[in-house]
Amino acid sequence: MVTEGPIGERIRIYRRRRGLSQRQLAELVARSESWLSQVERGIRSVDRLSVLIDIARVLKTDVETLAGHRFALAPNGQPELDGLEEIRSALSAYPGLGVSAVSAGNLDEITRMTGEVHRRYQSADYGAAAGILPSLVTSVDAIVAETGGDERRRALSVQNQVYIAAAKLVTKIGDGQLAWVAADRAVTAAMRAEAPTLGAGAAYQVACAFLKLDQLDRAEHVAMTTAEQLDDDGPLGVSYQGALFLIGSVIAGRRSDHAEATDRLRRAQYLADALGEDGNYGWTAFGPTNVAIHRVSAAAELGDAKHAITLAEGIDTQGLPEGLSSRRAQVHIDTAWAYSQHREDAAVVVNLMEAERVAPQALRYNVIVRELLREMLKRERRSATPGLRPLAQRAGVLS
Repeated sequence: MVTEGPIGERIRIYRRRRGLSQRQLAELVARSESWLSQVERGIRSVDRLSVLIDIARVLKTDVETLAGHRFALAPNGQPELDGLEEIRSALSAYPGLGVSAVSAGNLDEITRMTGEVHRRYQSADYGAAAGILPSLVTSVDAIVAETGGDERRRALSVQNQVYIAAAKLVTKIGDGQLAWVAADRAVTAAMRAEAPTLGAGAAYQVACAFLKLDQLDRAEHVAMTTAEQLDDDGPLGVSYQGALFLIGSVIAGRRSDHAEATDRLRRAQYLADALGEDGNYGWTAFGPTNVAIHRVSAAAELGDAKHAITLAEGIDTQGLPEGLSSRRAQVHIDTAWAYSQHREDAAVVVNLMEAERVAPQALRYNVIVRELLREMLKRERRSATPGLRPLAQRAGVLS
């Protein structure tokens, strides 16, 4: 993430990363090319917060990153999850420090609780997942430190899954650096367990962390290299490989590379067809329906709103395994994003309310949702969107 230097320099760096000229960016935020040139050279400042929000949206970053400091009420930041500080402390502690394997509990119980964290995450119950994770991290670290032989390998495999769960959660709530720490530890656990397939699952989370940090080159390298090298045609291996191609399509979409995004979705579709079901191996939710959901996301990311809406209308999420509320909600979030590109605010609100019904916390910690709500509030016509303000309040955008 770019945090050094004046705001104009950061805007210039992110503009170039998106492949936009000064004229193109200026037009997209309704300013003159001369004005933007002066901002980038540090001659003048961005005089309106709404303009800074527009620039951040176009450049697919956040206001705090461009401004170089935190806001008391971040205009397009997000709330911090209760329990995040405890997770941060657990990940920062020396593994197993002060915790014996006896007090940590047996490995069967830790395995069960690890599954519970993944289930809570997939159902978008992020608060409950955050409440379980800190003690789980310290407990599994203690068991790994104090066991040997075949039991140690099993413990390392469980540790891999614990750290993957931690990486997922902190990526979702916006802490890319902490997500990278957790994902890197998941990779280390897989290597020590001599389990390359588990390492692929951890590599997926490393790519997600780099994506959150806006390090697209590193995210793409990790995801695509791992996907190409993974040699496991079992359900778990196929699911991890498919998930890696899906995150690769997301990265290509961020680059506005339609051809590459489409090709990676095609390869994921091939693997989903080979799997033959909407599985949830390795807590990936990978399968034909998840690929279809990513097609909607890719179309919305690439600005093909009409195609995104058409694709979304053809998705039946009933075939997804029980508990995948966050995946079901994602269809409505992406559909709302597509409608917003045509400023059909009433349809945006309807879809976001449906996403909220399916998975309430999915809205509160989704950056795109929060930006959509802020944009609509700026042009609000209360008679056309009576549900907008209550929805924005529940999502934490309005106090």
